[in-house]
Amino acid sequence: MSTSSQIVMLVLLALLAANLPFANQRILVFGPQREAKPLVWRLAELVLLYFVVGGVGLALENHGGQIAPQGWEFYAVTGTMFVTLAFPGFVYRYLMHRPH
Repeated sequence: MSTSSQIVMLVLLALLAANLPFANQRILVFGPQREAKPLVWRLAELVLLYFVVGGVGLALENHGGQIAPQGWEFYAVTGTMFVTLAFPGFVYRYLMHRPH
């Protein structure tokens, strides 16, 4: 797999993972069905999925060669990007007005 296809796959995985907490009422997709999952659970899932996607990215980087050192700036930027990717799911869950 080429480097550019790995990057595309990682970005698509991040997009899916960032919106997953807002797409269902289950805790970590496999947990029990809830009537309404609180925002705190959704944010906790978002943080956990950020680290899962980061682990996949780290594994891809390790497979491709040497892992580059990352400082706090790297995590600040990638965390902000992950939250930005979660925006469509947040809007769908909390800001769209659905007829009752």
